[in-house]
Amino acid sequence: MSRLLEESFNPLWVRGEVTNWSPHRSGHRFFSLRDEDAQLSCVMWSSDVARLPAEPQEGMQVSAFGTLGLWVKRGDFRFAVRRIEAQGEGLWRLAFERLHARLKREGLFAPERKRPLPRVPRTVGVVTSKSGAAVRDVIAVVRRRAPHTRVLVSDCRVQGEGAASEIVAALTRLIDEGSSDVILLTRGGGSIEDLWAFNDEELARAIAASPIPVVSAVGHEIDFTIADFVADLRAPTPSAAAESVTEDAAVLRAELRTAKADVIEGLRGRIRREAERVEAAHGSLGSAMQRILDERRSRLALSGGRLEALSPLGALGRGFAVPLGETGTVLRSTSEFSPGDRFELRLVDGTVTATTVEVSRAPAPPAPGDTST
Repeated sequence: MSRLLEESFNPLWVRGEVTNWSPHRSGHRFFSLRDEDAQLSCVMWSSDVARLPAEPQEGMQVSAFGTLGLWVKRGDFRFAVRRIEAQGEGLWRLAFERLHARLKREGLFAPERKRPLPRVPRTVGVVTSKSGAAVRDVIAVVRRRAPHTRVLVSDCRVQGEGAASEIVAALTRLIDEGSSDVILLTRGGGSIEDLWAFNDEELARAIAASPIPVVSAVGHEIDFTIADFVADLRAPTPSAAAESVTEDAAVLRAELRTAKADVIEGLRGRIRREAERVEAAHGSLGSAMQRILDERRSRLALSGGRLEALSPLGALGRGFAVPLGETGTVLRSTSEFSPGDRFELRLVDGTVTATTVEVSRAPAPPAPGDTST
């Protein structure tokens, strides 16, 4: 029946959009061609694949030349493609590039609006499907690198009709909950159609408006979505995203040890400097005190000399004597002496009793203005 079908239709050209391009270990390629109304299963044998300059991308519009046949085991019609010629950008790619250009003009991809990620987040929020492999990869990496970090998963579908709205709702839940320090938006690989929810304009604007930094890790390293361009950081895989938002605990412990040693050494250095400063101040204080004492001694010696010069004992030491009356008062004038009076002379080393024999008074000084002789 397959041969009858192939012989009934001449080779023909079919134009459509490539989807689900799948390499097989045999070297064959299995895929589909579709338009807005229909889809045709296709196969391209390895001998024909070898003549391709490059394999078509998902969503690319192509013209395929081949023959129509029947896959007997499944009872499906299948188009055996011998040659593929690209017809420009596919429908999915065209939609992607149009949205990309518009959001770029609005500045949503600008580097200056990208926010730095916290180095040691306490909580990592994850927007993804709880049943997918991506969330398991993220949790495994976080537990290995930063077991002190909490992982909070906001569940949603990540492909299919309505998935984009669910992703926006999951992102909003984490923002409203408020405990996440950074949010991972992630899923595993797939076709452009599988990843299309992450090319949604509403999601792009929700990421841009998020007050919490967002990391996008959608698909494999070769996959790019609009979410990747809007997010604060794009990671090639879910595991790489988890690594980008966590610091290895071993690294942190090493840095803490180094910081501790630096603090201790800094304190020791400060203590040494303070001790040297105190020592220098002590030396300066000692010198200042010595100078003050020397100055005080000099002043005291000078004052002592002056006091000695003014002291009666000093006068006695220089050969003078002081007459003292019977009551011990100093006799200062000749009027206090009368012949026959007894008095004492105070000398430097004792007293001598004496009697007044004669009193001679000095002549009175002339009055002011008196010119007589």
